Amino acid sequence: MSDFFKNLNLFLPKKMVGIDIGTSAIKIVEISRWGKGKTLENYGHITSDSIYKDSPLAVDRGSRALSRDFVPLAIKGILQEAKIKTKEAVFSIPDFYTFCTSFDIPPMPQKEIAGAVQYNASQYVTLPMKEVTLDWKIISGAPNGSTPLKIFLVAVPNQVIQEYQAIAKEAGLELYAMEAEATAISRALARGSKKTICLMDIGVQSSTVNIIDDGVLKRSYSFNFYSGQLAKTVSGALGVGLPEAEKIKNKDGINSPNNTIGEALRLLVDPLVVQLRSISSEFTQSEQKEVQEIYLTGGTANLPGLKEHINQKLGKTATVPNCFSDFLYPPILEDKLRAMSPGFSAAMGVAIGGLEI
Repeated sequence: MSDFFKNLNLFLPKKMVGIDIGTSAIKIVEISRWGKGKTLENYGHITSDSIYKDSPLAVDRGSRALSRDFVPLAIKGILQEAKIKTKEAVFSIPDFYTFCTSFDIPPMPQKEIAGAVQYNASQYVTLPMKEVTLDWKIISGAPNGSTPLKIFLVAVPNQVIQEYQAIAKEAGLELYAMEAEATAISRALARGSKKTICLMDIGVQSSTVNIIDDGVLKRSYSFNFYSGQLAKTVSGALGVGLPEAEKIKNKDGINSPNNTIGEALRLLVDPLVVQLRSISSEFTQSEQKEVQEIYLTGGTANLPGLKEHINQKLGKTATVPNCFSDFLYPPILEDKLRAMSPGFSAAMGVAIGGLEI
């Protein structure tokens, strides 16, 4: 394609759908690009709790996780309700389905890099290479240079990819691409930033801590900590059901007037704070760069008192960035979108990536 047509393409309107299928919720956004302007066209979501009330068979009763068979139907329902007509969609793959790591390889020509990555990947990925699909990029150094190359690698089981392909087809969508959640949220929240950022995503089934340096994702770690533990703690302390405990947790959080609850929540959160400190320190030692700011995302990012608790423990500013901030939308939605932002960062990240392909 000539440079003329490449440049012309930037000014043609383009729409993209981003879909995040979580354990207990599905988030969908539709965004558009016209020239250098970007617009949030539509959005929608559905949670397993809301589905369970009307369709108990669509949700696993014990875990409240969405059933596989219901997911395409739920996606269709969201698209219809939000009046989303765009068929091209990019899916976010949850961190518990992906493996991320980084490693160094010696200086070498471009044509030899793929083979070197494949060889090194087999030392880090526990599954046989024929059972996974690899995605990688150079995050430091350059081909044909004299310094080692640092590679960021993502591995996804082929079975997971096939599952997402089937879901897209059943939902009547064109699968434009798939992307690991870690890279998606990094793009949505820190793209273009010159800072060194530690990004913590507290999810329903697991949590991740990512290091982003100069807009590039350089580290990603997953932990067996999930937001449901917090609601269970409140439920046990007060003797109330999980739905009521979730409301109390979201209202009072770490600053709960009930000292027993507040202290119990802090004890649960503190191991994550320790991980933040450890990962930040390791990065500083290896890269000679100090983490400047901490970003929080995921459904628990807005937990009352969490930002302040992290600030106090680590002596660094913790913020909840708004993944919608670079997009045009009706001003009346400002407060609502800001509150929803932590839960939509993955969907926004993959949609943004789709616009750039």
